[in-house]
Amino acid sequence: MKALLFIVTVFTVTSIGFAQEPVTTPTPQIATSVSDKEGQFKDLPKATTPASLYDTAPSNTYIRPDAATRRKRFINSTVGPFAVGRQVATAGIATWRNSPEEWGTKWEGFGRRVASNFGKNAIKQTTKFGLDEALKIDSHFYRSKSKSVGARVGNALISPVTARDRNGKRVVGVSNLVGTYGSNIIAREAWYPDRYDWKDGVRSGTISLGFNAAFNLFKEFVWKK
Repeated sequence: MKALLFIVTVFTVTSIGFAQEPVTTPTPQIATSVSDKEGQFKDLPKATTPASLYDTAPSNTYIRPDAATRRKRFINSTVGPFAVGRQVATAGIATWRNSPEEWGTKWEGFGRRVASNFGKNAIKQTTKFGLDEALKIDSHFYRSKSKSVGARVGNALISPVTARDRNGKRVVGVSNLVGTYGSNIIAREAWYPDRYDWKDGVRSGTISLGFNAAFNLFKEFVWKK
């Protein structure tokens, strides 16, 4: 039953994501702004008073990325070089820590952890992509345009639990929350040792969101790519 639950969940979410038609990129409300298919936030030609980080008003400088860009991001986050390296590295750390201990510290245990990480990430990214397309929201992380350190820190910390709608308004990040918690709960129930249950999945999902926030800080202040 657990394996069936896993298969049905992945298939359902994937179907939702790819069934959506591409959304036409909305025309910017400011005539002098430049279109950007990556969905970046463009600087305005004149100085403006920055809105509050938690302001939910639509952003005139946000342009929703096109369908091709959204699909590319999904592929890179699932099987791209960085994604693969991250799954292998975290599997190595877990093997060194022998977590879970039932899998052991030898190559077999390392292989099981790598496979587990890839499985969790595939569920997470497929869920995020599917819900983003279904709800017409954007869970991608965007660096703050403010020069204030406080605003940039706040942006990095709140991004894992928020998203942008098609107009740039910050909304609850349903896609990321469901993908993060769902993937960890399914993993604990489907293929982890029997002593694990959904509560361990919730705990692991919360930790994962914390790591995402920390990585966002790195991207906000250090890694400008």
